[in-house]
Amino acid sequence: MPKEETTPSESEWAVMEILWEEENCLTSAEIIEKLQGSMASKMVRVLLNRLYKKKIIDYVSDKKDARVYRYFPLKSREKCLQEKSRRFADSYFSGSGANAFAALLRNITLTEEQIQELEGIIEENKGKHSEGRRKH
Repeated sequence: MPKEETTPSESEWAVMEILWEEENCLTSAEIIEKLQGSMASKMVRVLLNRLYKKKIIDYVSDKKDARVYRYFPLKSREKCLQEKSRRFADSYFSGSGANAFAALLRNITLTEEQIQELEGIIEENKGKHSEGRRKH
């Protein structure tokens, strides 16, 4: 039985980008406005409901009108990216993050700055790995 999806789909991600960028809770109307017509209002409401069911967002009732909901993210962009990456590696690379990483690297051209950033991440990961060995 497949695991229940707990990360935003591609369409849901567009809604999440709006919520992550804002400091305040937003109504569905405000989200629709910020999407600048790229999605039908009914679809945005469906996506908000899905995100709520996945526990990625929550809402509070508006202080002036209890029928209006104000949405806010429960999960950060970083947490969603982390979970999405893990699911990608699990689904397409038998759980091997290294194989997923290698496949991505073979298909893109990196700048020197990006290469240095990745080298830093690899070094950081080596540190975590050696710390794990010392604890055993």
